[in-house]
Amino acid sequence: MSEERSYDVERANAMLPELRERLARIREARQVILREAEVVKERIVADGGGSHAGREYWEASTTLRTELQHLASENILLRDPETGLVDFPAELDGERVYLCWRVGEEAVANWHPLDTGFSSRRPL
Repeated sequence: MSEERSYDVERANAMLPELRERLARIREARQVILREAEVVKERIVADGGGSHAGREYWEASTTLRTELQHLASENILLRDPETGLVDFPAELDGERVYLCWRVGEEAVANWHPLDTGFSSRRPL
């Protein structure tokens, strides 16, 4: 983690407005992909693709890929796209940890050790 971008609470909180928008696009794109996957598969077998559903699937895939690449470039770890659960690498009292946040929470207010997850969240 030493070469990766690290966050403090203020910096993580500053990312939240943009992050809320990006996570909404990720959820929407993921839902389109899941919904259209079977339709696309059926149409590819039947007529080689190229349907309206195929375009929606392609656009959603492109959106999802773009958003995930952006999160990766910011060193924000998406843990659950449906709940919008993310981790921000950080250091707390000299220990490497993750600041933990999910959509619906007002601010980053929890953390957990690197080797644990959401169930081990502790308040800051």
